[in-house]
Amino acid sequence: MKSEESLKVIPLGGLGEIGKNITAIEYMDEIIVIDCGVSFPDEGMYGVDLVIPDITYLINNAKKVKGIFLTHGHEDHIGSIPYILKQLNVPIYGTKLTLGLIENKLKEHNILSKCDLRNVNAGETIELENLKVEFIRVTHSIADSCAIAIHSPLGVILHTGDFKIDYTPIDGLVMDLERISNLGKEGVLLLMADSTNVEREGHSISEKTIGKTLTRIFSNAEGRVIVATFASNIHRIQQIADACVKYDRKIVFSGRSMDNISQVAMNLGYLHIPEDFLISIDEMRNYPNKSITIITTGSQGEPMAGLARMAFATHRKISLEPEDLVIISASPIPGNEKLISKVINELFKKGAEVIYEDLEEIHVSGHAYQEELKLIHALVHPRYFMPVHGEYRHLKKHAKLAQKLGMQTKNIFTMETGQVLELTQNEAKIIGRVHTGSVFVDGLGVGDVGTVVLRDRKHLAEDGMLTIVVTLERESYSIIAGPDIITRGFIYVKESDKLISEVKEIVRIELNNCLDDKVIEWQVLKSNIKKSVERYLYEKTRRRPIILPIIMEI
Repeated sequence: MKSEESLKVIPLGGLGEIGKNITAIEYMDEIIVIDCGVSFPDEGMYGVDLVIPDITYLINNAKKVKGIFLTHGHEDHIGSIPYILKQLNVPIYGTKLTLGLIENKLKEHNILSKCDLRNVNAGETIELENLKVEFIRVTHSIADSCAIAIHSPLGVILHTGDFKIDYTPIDGLVMDLERISNLGKEGVLLLMADSTNVEREGHSISEKTIGKTLTRIFSNAEGRVIVATFASNIHRIQQIADACVKYDRKIVFSGRSMDNISQVAMNLGYLHIPEDFLISIDEMRNYPNKSITIITTGSQGEPMAGLARMAFATHRKISLEPEDLVIISASPIPGNEKLISKVINELFKKGAEVIYEDLEEIHVSGHAYQEELKLIHALVHPRYFMPVHGEYRHLKKHAKLAQKLGMQTKNIFTMETGQVLELTQNEAKIIGRVHTGSVFVDGLGVGDVGTVVLRDRKHLAEDGMLTIVVTLERESYSIIAGPDIITRGFIYVKESDKLISEVKEIVRIELNNCLDDKVIEWQVLKSNIKKSVERYLYEKTRRRPIILPIIMEI
């Protein structure tokens, strides 16, 4: 078979990391893209708001790209859509709730009218020239989630998306295991399966169990109940709302994403709350505390989210009171543990009672545990397997799980972002790599913050900055003002008079040496000043602040 008739699987994000999920599937002159997510900056990405995938490969093959097919509406699967559509405007296929959440994003970016959103129901198949894309219902921590089966002339690729096997979901819509089993009987060429929770043994708990815990906690609450959870976890919000209705508590949504997503979910019929139970933040004062529940953002300890602002008394409209009961109904995303711990400590200091995952069963994961993953492998029994969605250790652990289930090592591909897996009727192999990477979003800027800028920000954060301002007269080759020293994040000038005086003297000597030789080229002057001052400061302080000479001439 000719190589151009092969099927290529190209992960452009989501491998070796949590988030930024995006995969291209290429056959002949067609490319389909599965998901288009963001990841969130780590501690070293100073000032960065979001991290989106580099889609250079898709832009270079723009004529081949037939659409972006979305598994569900979580940020790590849809968050990059507004940024990507500005570079590559192709049809977006997704279920009703997923598209409802995307519409909100596109409105904020003022590009909704230019975009082609196409609603697909679970069970439907989109037919392209060579490929067919089938949406299969799965259960997850957000409604309307789907696995995606790509039917090609070479065989079927099954991408599970994020999933768990919940036999008693809140909306009653169980995962379509029958269809997945039938695909397995017909023959699946490649399985790409969620690896996020592969380290957890056993079977995940049903979302319904949380409802019982919440009802019990609400029954004993004396004051306001403040629940922090993911805004996208509509089933969790529904159970909180049900407990509120049972105990006659009015519901207040706090936080921009909580407001937006709950409104979309109610409008589309995914969230059912009686109108007379919903009130605004401003209306809270009209009711006693025991009749109020606040559902807020900030379950990950994010400094600007609702819960943290309440904890640190910076929320404009909500102040914590001694009888408040705070429930953090989420588990920490890896790396967020310190932020959450800080917020919990502050909540206790304010006199609130706090219930979190270590104390009560108030959160269940939306990702499959080992026994659920084993079931999918057993139903699908694919020819080849590629673990997706997870850090490298998760992918390796999932590969080992597949081996234990009898799969040959040569048929399992633990890949890195950018590598290309080529499938033919006879074999599968990694054939190389395409350009991939991360693009940083900082405010309105997309891609204008790179590694050099981040390195400077890191340097500034760690060692600070020292600015030297001096004015020269060109004709007389003399200093007529300065040097003046301004520091930021380095030392406090008034307490370091001697050091600053010596820095000024070093600058004068360097400038006079150059001016005596009739040198008044800025680059030479700046370079000499920087070297001398850097050397002196390191000797005296063992620090390397950024030295910024500003030379004016008249």
